Formats: sequence, structure tokens, C-alpha cells
Amino acid sequence: MQKLLQEVIVLVKETGEFIRQESQKFDTDKIEYKGLNDLVSYVDKEAEKRLVEGLSAILPGSGFVAEEGTSNKRSDIYNWIIDPLDGTTNFTHGLPVFAVSVALMKRNELALGVVYEVNRDECFHAVKGGGAFLNHQPIKVSTIKTLDKSLLATGFPYYNFEQMNQYLQIINEFMQKTHGLRRMGSAAVDLVYTACGRFEGFFEYNLNAWDVAAGALIVREAGGFVSDFKGGEDFLFGREIIAGNAVQPEMLKVIQHLWNNSK
Repeated sequence: MQKLLQEVIVLVKETGEFIRQESQKFDTDKIEYKGLNDLVSYVDKEAEKRLVEGLSAILPGSGFVAEEGTSNKRSDIYNWIIDPLDGTTNFTHGLPVFAVSVALMKRNELALGVVYEVNRDECFHAVKGGGAFLNHQPIKVSTIKTLDKSLLATGFPYYNFEQMNQYLQIINEFMQKTHGLRRMGSAAVDLVYTACGRFEGFFEYNLNAWDVAAGALIVREAGGFVSDFKGGEDFLFGREIIAGNAVQPEMLKVIQHLWNNSK
């Protein structure tokens, strides 16, 4: 798996370099829409094509869960979960927060994760049971133990606003009980920033597996905790996630109370 990881890192960074070059000349007239406020560009599509081709060569016979649908092939054992450009809206507006996210599932368990933040040239990676790293240096979650000293990250849905009232109540609660909240615009970045201690925690709903798979593994390998809003394991396909260091259980209590009681 470590040998596989090194090959994936090379491919992801090559894809990131393509995205970096395109960001310098991107024409906003080339933005497409998959749905309400759901942006995509030729850069997303070409980056995913490169990843699918490269990962298929690295691990022949593997399947894919890919955001842009370049491949719908599935495997009984190994499946890649990929987001070629997490933070497309940031990218199209010239905001320098976006990343390439690649995870590998072995049957039903996350086995490998790589998140490459393109603008800062930061490559976060982990293999299950092997710890978490940033540019090959070990990382750990923050040592802050209380919510009142924490900085949290979140995100906002760009469609399906039915649960916004209870979500805003959760945000209101955390605004008053922490050092603040940040909205970076990329769940993959939020998660790896949590893994390396820049944030104490991250929460969001209405996400897809490709948004969180790699980052969730990296958080856990950095000593953090990851769950869905019920405290369970359905954060990959259940469309909700809470990740953090020692304050994650306290975050979970706040979210469970307001999320459940406000529905």
C-alpha cells in the first residue's frame, strides 16, 4: 500500500499542476452548470479523465466513484473515490482554495487517502494504520481540548436548503462558543486542515463521498475523530460529517441536540 501511495501522490500532483496552469488563464465563459449553483468546468472533466486513466494503470481492475462520471465501473474489492477539483466555485472565481482528492476503498474500508491543495503545494496523505503526513512530514490534530478555544470550519449547501434553519441554529451556537467559524469552500481542505491542527473541527451536511473520503481517513490517521451527525459511521454516503480532535464529541452533542430537535 505504501508503494501504491507514492504512485498516487505523483499522479495527483501532476493533475494539480495541470489545474494550477489552467487557473492562470481560466475563462469564466466556460463555466457549466450541473444544477442550481452546481458548477463544473472543462478543467474538472479533464482532471478527472487524467486521474481515472492514471489510477487504472496503477491498480488494474479497480473501480471508481467519481464526481464527474468519467467512469462508473465498480470493483468487488478496490474502488477509488475521487474529486478532481474540490472547490470548483473557488477555482472559477479565482479564489485560491481548491484541491485534488483521491481515496481508495478496499471493500468497505478506507485504505488510502491523498489531498493535494494546489495553491500552497501541500500534499496531505495517509494509509490506514500508517499515520498522516503533510509533504511527507508527520501531522497530528490540534492539542486544544475545549470548544471555547477552538476554531471550526463548516460549509454551506448550494442547493437543497430545506434544513437551513436548524443548520443556522447550529452555526449560531458555535459562533458564541468558539474562537470562530471559517468557510473555506472545499470540504477536502477543511478536513486536512483539521488533520494538521489548523482547525479543531469541521462539520457539514449535504456532501458526497468524493468530498470527504480522503480527508476523513487523513483526520483519523492524524489522531482525530470522524462520524455522521448521529455519531455513527455513515459519513461517506450519509451526506453529513463531523470531524475533529478532542472537541469532536462536544461538537457532536451540540449538533445532535439542535439538528434533531429542530426538524
